[in-house]
Amino acid sequence: MIDKLEYFIALARERHFARAAEELGISQPTLSAAIRQLEDQLGVMLVNRGSRFMGLTPEGQRVLEWARRIVGDTRTMREEMRAAHKGLSGHIRLAAIPTALAMVSRLTTPFQERHPDVTFSVVSKNSLQVLSLLENLEVDAGITYLENEPLGRVTSVALYSERYHLITAAGSPLAESESVTWKEIGNLRLCLLTTDMQNRRIINQHFSEAGVAVKPTLESNSMIVLFSHVRTGRWASIMPKNVAKSFGFPAEIRMIPIVEPAAHHVVGLVAQQREPFTPLVSALLHEARAFAEAEED
Repeated sequence: MIDKLEYFIALARERHFARAAEELGISQPTLSAAIRQLEDQLGVMLVNRGSRFMGLTPEGQRVLEWARRIVGDTRTMREEMRAAHKGLSGHIRLAAIPTALAMVSRLTTPFQERHPDVTFSVVSKNSLQVLSLLENLEVDAGITYLENEPLGRVTSVALYSERYHLITAAGSPLAESESVTWKEIGNLRLCLLTTDMQNRRIINQHFSEAGVAVKPTLESNSMIVLFSHVRTGRWASIMPKNVAKSFGFPAEIRMIPIVEPAAHHVVGLVAQQREPFTPLVSALLHEARAFAEAEED
């Protein structure tokens, strides 16, 4: 039954039998047979079928909620038994928004020193993708904004606040200013994250409040791309100061606080709200709280 529920979760996520089967590493006929067996066991139709996948039935949507809960609880039980027998070990899958990637090592490094048998994988995703991956049990935790957009049923730990700065080259307009306003920087040659990123939506909101319709000349979903353009001296960007500092800009690059407003937005660790947490997630939440306390000191 657990295997069939995991298959069903994958199908609901991919919305395509062939893609779901490929992700699961099984044949499409095996997946189709497993879903039909699950429907027979439960006595309801779960999937609307035609010549292709056509969505879940109302009963399928409800079973999906149960499937996520049951599969999550089963994984928790297995991890608890492994931890009781061998100590904390295993693998943590983490998804983080691009502006948080530079600080992930400050969380994973002390954690791994305390628990050397735990490994990590970290992927860069936008805020909506982070929450979707959590809901579908594809990651164990995420690092994302805790404000501005609904988080759903998650447990969160605030880690730090992003504070926005203009990042620009010496000798460029506004480079010698002690602070700049959102209105002042609206006409600069800007490179910014793409509009599917919450960071960009936040920036757009502040520009809008200042009466500016921002038109960046370059967009990317990669912070590295933005950094490389700023380093040419021909572009400016808007970034949290902690992110900009992590890339070690040379002295000729200026980081100037943006005011009116002096915006800051909270970034934190999120995990699916459940009781009990898996031992790995519980330990990660503990590490996040220690990180947050150290940031306050």
